[in-house]
Amino acid sequence: MGKRVRETERKYEADTDAEQVGEPDLTGLPGVAEVRTLEPAELDAVYFDTADLRLAAHRTTLRRRTGGDDAGWHLKLPTSQADTRTEVHARLGKSAKKIPRRLAAEVAVLTRGRPLIPVVRLRNTRRRVHLLDAEGTALAEIAYDHVSAEPGPAWTETEVELLAGKPALLDAVEERLTAAGLRRSTSPSKLAHALGDRLAHAKKPPEPPATLDTAGDAVLAYLHEQVRAITAYDPAVRRDEEDSVHQMRVSTRRLRSALKSFRRELDRSATDPIGDELKWLAGVLGMERDREVLAERLVQRLSELPAEFATDAVAARLSGGPGSSHFEARETLLRELNGDRYFRLLDALDALLTAPPLLDAAKAPAPVALARAIRRDHRRLRRTIEPALALDPGQERDLALHEARKAAKRARYSSEAGEPVLGKPAAKHTQRMKGIQQLLGEHQDSVIAREAILRLAAEARADGEDTFPYGVLVQLERGLAADAEARLPKAWRKADRGKLAG
Repeated sequence: MGKRVRETERKYEADTDAEQVGEPDLTGLPGVAEVRTLEPAELDAVYFDTADLRLAAHRTTLRRRTGGDDAGWHLKLPTSQADTRTEVHARLGKSAKKIPRRLAAEVAVLTRGRPLIPVVRLRNTRRRVHLLDAEGTALAEIAYDHVSAEPGPAWTETEVELLAGKPALLDAVEERLTAAGLRRSTSPSKLAHALGDRLAHAKKPPEPPATLDTAGDAVLAYLHEQVRAITAYDPAVRRDEEDSVHQMRVSTRRLRSALKSFRRELDRSATDPIGDELKWLAGVLGMERDREVLAERLVQRLSELPAEFATDAVAARLSGGPGSSHFEARETLLRELNGDRYFRLLDALDALLTAPPLLDAAKAPAPVALARAIRRDHRRLRRTIEPALALDPGQERDLALHEARKAAKRARYSSEAGEPVLGKPAAKHTQRMKGIQQLLGEHQDSVIAREAILRLAAEARADGEDTFPYGVLVQLERGLAADAEARLPKAWRKADRGKLAG
């Protein structure tokens, strides 16, 4: 997905209150042995965005720059760390307007099918100096820029980028710049400066509540957290990063579960359609994730087979049996993530957070309302798990325990939502619900694995192969399921005695 680097820099402009602005004195800075002047550079950059400036509104910039020693495509993404962004590089290529696919994929969750077009061209005459240590390593670069925008204004600014130095060096340089009549820039980027009022009128992402006083505040804060997680994991899924599909799916499930748990605070006529689409998205993500989990489980069972049963034929069938290949699963997943249905869902989530459909119950004090919601979900789990545990082992019990697993997830997620307000009691309840969910999950994974093994055994039988090893594998899985079932009653009794288990 392109070369990724962390960029830490600060921008400065002339202080209008300063009596005069001059060149800063950079001698004697801590750890700096030499100030070296570099050759000036003429930079020419075209910035791309949607017509409604969706990237800029999310503090993201995409440009194609020529000139200087880092010509190419540059995508700059915000981070949670002050003064630091993630920069993704790609080579220029032959076309000045054809955006590299890997960079377009990084921002697809923001553009959502809308075309990226040139919005500003910046020409920059840059003078640079490097601050070097005693070994000649460049610790920081200071750039003096004269910028003109098409369309837009012209201005000067000073940019300080940390290269190999410590963050304290930035503070030391800032003292010198301030003494020379400069101050921190009011614009976070050159693009923001050039866009001016155009950016001021762009639609900004919705902000979470500033306080958690009411039930509505607490619910919305949790919804914001999950939507942010979905959009943050989207690029990682497209890059095929490890565990990203799983984490995005979990965030999707958390969000859907919250819409159910807080139906007294949120208007169901608005949230139920979104919940249906979140269920679809979780299914899309599950195609890849479930294949991964099942494949890993079957490989583990294969390692536990006696050597005489772990033949090459059995190994080949187990490694290639469950579902589609990784490539095919990813092709399907990416096709859906680039489709209109997914993009409409993201737009609907933005609308939900911008104008939340809060009911009168959302005005209740947050601690009272959240505790009630947690207890409701716990009682729902109790009504599900206790009849399931009373059933005899078999298919009916397997199905009932699967329903209990879903109830346990919901109980866990509503408890998570309550933690910022209710503190330790909710955190402890979350851990108890997580333990129940994991036991029920182990049981359900065994059920799915047995079904897959029996399908593979049928294929082996049709091909005239020995099916006895598959019978051994089934028995191994039954033993794991039985162990989980045996541990559940005691675990549930303990979880059902917690403070929020009313």
